[in-house]
Amino acid sequence: MVTGDQMRAARAYLRWSAKDLAEKSGVSLPTIQRMESASGVPSAMAPNLEAVRAALESAGIVFIPAGSYQGDGGPGVRLRGAGE
Repeated sequence: MVTGDQMRAARAYLRWSAKDLAEKSGVSLPTIQRMESASGVPSAMAPNLEAVRAALESAGIVFIPAGSYQGDGGPGVRLRGAGE
């Protein structure tokens, strides 16, 4: 699942505004803002979460689950490398 913090970090990598993400995902700007302000995974409709995740991944974002980096890191994001 994608957290509000991951959404904001992903937008920062891409240099997208919240409005950009709303346009690219088809999710309304107020919903994006509400999702990003959530602590942890936003309580939003599953199709909206999926649309946001898909838009960010198609732009090159890779979501990193909690605990996958050196065993103790929180959830994060990175840009897809060449050839991935």
